[in-house]
Amino acid sequence: MSRPLVLVLGDQLSLALPSLHDLTDDAVVALCEVAGEGRYVPHHPQKIALVLSAMRHFAAALRSRGYRMHYSALDDPDNAQTLVAEAERLAALYACDEIRVVRPGEWRLWQAMREREHAALPWRLLEDDRFYTTPDDFAAWSSGRKSLRLEYFYREQRRRSGLLMEGDAPAGGRWNLDHDNREPLPAGVSSPEPPRHRQDATTREVVALVAEHFGEHFGRLEGFHWPVTRRQALADLRHFIAHLLPDFGRYQDAISDREPFLFHSRLAAALNLGLLSPREVCEAVEREYHEGRAPLNSVEGFIRQILGWREYVRGLYWTRMPDYKRGNALAAHQALPACYWSGETELRCLRRAIEMTRDNAYAHHIQRLMVTGNVALLCDVSPEALCDWYLAVYADACEWVELPNVLGMVLHADGGLMGSKPYCASGKYIDRMSDHCRHCRFDPKQVTGDDACPLNSLYWRFLERHSERLEANPRMKLIYGSLRRMSDEKRAAIRGQADAFLATLPRSSAWRQAGGVEERHRHLAGYRGEPPQEQRP
Repeated sequence: MSRPLVLVLGDQLSLALPSLHDLTDDAVVALCEVAGEGRYVPHHPQKIALVLSAMRHFAAALRSRGYRMHYSALDDPDNAQTLVAEAERLAALYACDEIRVVRPGEWRLWQAMREREHAALPWRLLEDDRFYTTPDDFAAWSSGRKSLRLEYFYREQRRRSGLLMEGDAPAGGRWNLDHDNREPLPAGVSSPEPPRHRQDATTREVVALVAEHFGEHFGRLEGFHWPVTRRQALADLRHFIAHLLPDFGRYQDAISDREPFLFHSRLAAALNLGLLSPREVCEAVEREYHEGRAPLNSVEGFIRQILGWREYVRGLYWTRMPDYKRGNALAAHQALPACYWSGETELRCLRRAIEMTRDNAYAHHIQRLMVTGNVALLCDVSPEALCDWYLAVYADACEWVELPNVLGMVLHADGGLMGSKPYCASGKYIDRMSDHCRHCRFDPKQVTGDDACPLNSLYWRFLERHSERLEANPRMKLIYGSLRRMSDEKRAAIRGQADAFLATLPRSSAWRQAGGVEERHRHLAGYRGEPPQEQRP
């Protein structure tokens, strides 16, 4: 009789996991904390604490259901400290004849495990059926298409799932209500406080462990509030539906200088760990529309993020890797600005986004796309550097979702495979969608001069630098018309303003100093690039 070691990864904390189906009494289920997964980029301490605490709680739930368990703790003296080595050590310890695992969330692990499929102790990889689609589904949809736009994929998923459908037509007569969802936050409007989950003994132990082993990483552990059990994740879902969903749609693009969460759900981390399923979340939100408690623009906008965007980027990742990671269509090779680690910048919008990221391991999707992402795009930051940063600092960042969002949507480094245009913006966009500018020393209405917002000159420099590639783009025709009408003197002044800012911008490779560079290089060997929330505005 077969005796498998069933390896459950930290983002697979679901009783519905395919590898947990129909196990014999001899099967051993293993969860492994290993230092290698905490250090290949310097993950935010809250992110590490979230994963480890959720793993320990899930292991306890499996034990209570009678599974034969082994749990490798981070500080176990015999822990091999990498997933593959630790799983093989445990398989030998329990005399298992195979290692069974569901598709992991990163190509580097997938590749490492596939290389062991025909070893003396073979690895058997199973497909992850917790999503609406599989990579094979996406490959079939994308085959032969010249354009892989989200909107076409999303409409097919609506038809397949039946979500927000009235027969063959979309509810309300429109597939996409994004146009209704671009309001800035009015003065005096505040969002409800998020749930604060009580830390039990397990979570307190993990927080102390993370402080000891990963305390040098960017980010604060104080105020850790993430859901670490399914019960807590369901409480967050109920809170979102009852208190935030009705206003989520119209304010989902708004940015606040003081409020980090606004009307966003913050459910992505729980979804990505497996504490919630995308189906139960989408169906719960859809019910609010049918029962008259939430408007269609909010419900459709939220469901599009999960049924559309989340499935879309996962399909793109698994069908385009490993070549996708090498993308650098705009030839950006600069290091990350040092302020992405320190928060020390006079740009108020950027400083607040980084401070909120430091404090919460979270920033909502417009802060990521149009603040931290936009600044990096305009400053020619290399895709590798920015992708590493996003993967490190956000609690919901798994590479399958982070990499396409950053490389494709934020940096346009895939040459337009994902987005039809770069999502670049000047200070005027930030001023329109936020209250940052009133607290900033720079003036978003000025392009040159000592008080001019640097985003303005950087924006025009970016357009000028990439005119050969972008000016024929129909969506950028008007803005390139404005650029062509500028006098040579004005363009030279703008160029000089931008170059002066970039010349004094401190750059950093701090993640390499924070630990894990050698491990990172080993994982990326063979498919690295050249050295250095959702579709929106």
